[in-house]
Amino acid sequence: MDWTEEKHVRHPKHVNGVPGCAVALCAAATLLASPAGVLAQPAWPAKPVRLVLPFPPGGGTDILGRTIALRLGEAIGQPVLTDNRPGAGGNLGTEIVARAAPDGYTAVLVAPGFVISPSMYRKLGYDPFKDFEPVSLVAWIPNLLAVHPSLPVQNVKDLVAYARANPGKISFGSGGVGTSNHLGTELLAVRTGTQMVHVPYKGAATAMMDTVAGNVQVITIGTGAALAQIRAGKLRALATLTPARVPNAPEVPTIAEAGFPGLEVLTWYGVFVPARTPRPIVDRLNGELSRLMFEPDVRERLSSIGAEPMKSTTTETARFIREEFKRWAEVIKAARLQVD
Repeated sequence: MDWTEEKHVRHPKHVNGVPGCAVALCAAATLLASPAGVLAQPAWPAKPVRLVLPFPPGGGTDILGRTIALRLGEAIGQPVLTDNRPGAGGNLGTEIVARAAPDGYTAVLVAPGFVISPSMYRKLGYDPFKDFEPVSLVAWIPNLLAVHPSLPVQNVKDLVAYARANPGKISFGSGGVGTSNHLGTELLAVRTGTQMVHVPYKGAATAMMDTVAGNVQVITIGTGAALAQIRAGKLRALATLTPARVPNAPEVPTIAEAGFPGLEVLTWYGVFVPARTPRPIVDRLNGELSRLMFEPDVRERLSSIGAEPMKSTTTETARFIREEFKRWAEVIKAARLQVD
């Protein structure tokens, strides 16, 4: 992975060879710089904007979304109201926005499930490429692989050996079918030829607490959410799913160091609006997000969930999600995970 320094913050430039938008300097023209653009949308925003969060309160999406909503509302001069709509691994809330009016008053904060679900479900209520306009990538979270301490494994090789000796007897939790913490663990199973039972929850935070309780044994989860439980001895970290060790958990080896290169999985977040939303509004939102995500108080809030800010142009965001779609479609096909 390549890294670029900007104001002493590290951002991923490539993930598994896929060009990353995380480090791209935003080149989108802003609405404020164009008098014609201002005249095209003189009334926006004339009322509050709704930001749909497709996962329950308390998780990374919720914390990130509320942080964005507060600062974006200040920037555009109208409240940005968060609306938690959990269900179906994030698909329920995403579909709501796909059907919303393209007037700039509804947006959604998505995670990797946004481009995973189209390959997972034969019937899905949205198309990420036809039903949405990309605004910007906004943040990313490094993941790690962890187990309940009762599982007799100390590292990833132990886990794989134990899973092979006990096919179908290990269960792993996730934030829902098609989420990155589902596919992150599934990717390990596919590449190692092991069988583990997937137990989906309505959010990653719930899945993690059930892992802490011992109801499931394995989880792929963001480092920020898991470290307190790991340091309290309630979870055992086996590896980070990152190309390099993460600063807040330098003692945890990477998945490549653990003997399994190519299994890196980052959780990214992006803001999207309904297709056909006027371009001046999309560009205005892109400009505001690209600026505010790197403000000191926002970065501090992101650090509480182990996240780092990102920014990208709308074109870069579109290219990034197409590459992510292709990557996970291959995993889903190999694991035969498609469902009705």
